[in-house]
Parts: sequence; structure tokens; C-alpha cells
Amino acid sequence: MNKRVFFYFLFLGFAALQSCDDKTLMKENYNIKDGKWFVKDAPVFSFEVLDTLSSYNVFYNVRNNSSYPYYNLYLTHYLYDAKNKVIHQKLDELILSDATTGKPTGDGLGDINDHKVLAFKDFKFPHKGQYKIQVRQYMRQNPLPDVVSVGITIEKTLAK
Repeated sequence: MNKRVFFYFLFLGFAALQSCDDKTLMKENYNIKDGKWFVKDAPVFSFEVLDTLSSYNVFYNVRNNSSYPYYNLYLTHYLYDAKNKVIHQKLDELILSDATTGKPTGDGLGDINDHKVLAFKDFKFPHKGQYKIQVRQYMRQNPLPDVVSVGITIEKTLAK
């Protein structure tokens, strides 16, 4: 193979990898100490929005042990603007495993399961600037066992 063809494919591969990352505005996870998520432990994720013309999908990232005792997880998110005003809030039920079979719905490796679940879709941020999202577990057990981490991913939606 000549050098020109090699560098051409190398450039295409690098460009493809780079373009995949351009849509992610933010991805951050919070590790939960000892896998015991207390109600008072409500992580906050900060980020900056520069493009208010685009729409964004916001996802929960949840990592749990296979010994997690429930098939679902209730979470509440609070989206704050730069003035610390709540501009979006919702209670969501995340299905982490099939209620009948117990088979995890996420991707797993060993006894750890990763889930990326849509929290809200095609959201347009009203202003440029700093925002933050706070996530709280809303289950009846405190602490909630076998949740290893929780996080947020924000991705720019593709133009239609």
C-alpha cells in the first residue's frame, strides 16, 4: 500500500472519530460511595451552552450491580439556568431489567450493568450560558443499594 493511500485512510478514520464526539455537549458521572445511594446525596452536573439554535437530548447514565434489588429506578432531575431558577423538572422511571426475567436492559460486563436512558428529548436551551442538572433518587429505600454511579450525557440532536 502506498503512503498516500495509508494517510488518506488514517485521516478519514481520525475525522470519523472526531465527528462522533462533536455532538456530545457534556458527559459526566458521579461515583456513589460503597454503592449506597442516600436520598440526601443529589449530584449536580454543570455545563455551558453556547448554541441555543440546536436541540439536545439529555440522558441519564446509570451503573448498577446485578444484585440491585429492583427492576426499575425512579429519578427526579432538576435543570437550573444561570440564575439558579428551575426551568425543567420531572420524575422518571428507568427500567433497568425485565420485570419478569430479571435480564438487564443495559450493557453489562461481569456483574456491572450500564444504562443510558433518555431523560428529555429535543430540548432547546433558552439562553447561552451556564446550566446545571441535579439528580435525586426517588425510591422508598434509603440508602438504595448497588447503584455504583449516576450521571448525565447531553448530545446535540442531528438535523432532520
